[in-house]
Amino acid sequence: MAQVAKVVTIIGSSPESFAKAADAAVKEASKTLRGITGADVLSMSAVVEGDSISEYRTTVNIAFALERPSG
Repeated sequence: MAQVAKVVTIIGSSPESFAKAADAAVKEASKTLRGITGADVLSMSAVVEGDSISEYRTTVNIAFALERPSG
């Protein structure tokens, strides 16, 4: 049987780095999605206040396995 996954797009944020923003997206997604199999960072952006970055943001596609009832 072929393997099938579903993908959702979410945005993670962090005051520290793009990597931590992506990690925050995956951790938040894992609270409601089971079977996450991958994450693909689509884009990165930042909020600038004054002369420095105050918030890092990543837009992430989260892939997870579809669950089917047995039987």
